[in-house]
Amino acid sequence: MKWTGDRSGNVDDRRGAGSGGMLVGGGLGSLIIAAIVFFLGGDPSAILSTGGSSTAQTEQRDLTQEELQVREFVQMITAENEQTWDKIFSENGMQYSPAKVVMFEGMTQSGCGTAQDAMGPFYCPSDQSIYMDMSFFSELQSRFGAEVTEFSVAYVMAHEMGHHVQNLLGTLQKTEQLRRSGNYSETDMNQVSVATELQADFYAGLWARYTENREKFLEPGDLEAAMSAAEAVGDDNIQKRSQGYVNQESFTHGSSAQRKEWFMKGYNTGDIRQGDTFNALLK
Repeated sequence: MKWTGDRSGNVDDRRGAGSGGMLVGGGLGSLIIAAIVFFLGGDPSAILSTGGSSTAQTEQRDLTQEELQVREFVQMITAENEQTWDKIFSENGMQYSPAKVVMFEGMTQSGCGTAQDAMGPFYCPSDQSIYMDMSFFSELQSRFGAEVTEFSVAYVMAHEMGHHVQNLLGTLQKTEQLRRSGNYSETDMNQVSVATELQADFYAGLWARYTENREKFLEPGDLEAAMSAAEAVGDDNIQKRSQGYVNQESFTHGSSAQRKEWFMKGYNTGDIRQGDTFNALLK
């Protein structure tokens, strides 16, 4: 993908600054679940409990030139998300409020509790921030066979920005109310979770379309790289690799085919009104 000249000031790079404090978790079982859910998931505080703790500390260090370049890339993608979503919201008579992007290594504190590298990128509604440990992308390639390119990273960030859009539109609040009501089975709530994640994929595709129209930043192979990442983190692919079989009722993010379908629907339609994954899945 082509780099643009835009950079956002809403990126907080905590790498190299040193970190320490309490790592809160519910033991190995919870961490394994978190490690599965981290693949483009939402709020990790719903996974980790306060049942156990340990401490970790990293020393301060200077960032490498490569790490500084990664920061610049994240600043660029953040700026392009801000411009695109500001335009989409404005077109629909709304005002967009940007998210913060926090880059970290190892662990850091978030509004949803302790963020750690084993959880991968996630969005925290409490502080309206996206937490990115870039080591996730090495894991994505080595363990799940995804083609990792600059646009793969852009897709992941756009997906998490999609959760921020859901937060601004009240979608996340509605799904949380359903969960807290206790009126729905685990299977029903899994379907709601799938709808939430697929809508974030749709929003990622919508972002790519609007940004391409404005910046002409896509190059051959970029969309294919996004599809590779989406396929790698489909529930069916993860379950096949982790347990050897697929249980569709336990899906929380959608199948590989669904994730690719909804990203491309956002990209091809360029119409936010076409992203009603809840109606499509919960008829």
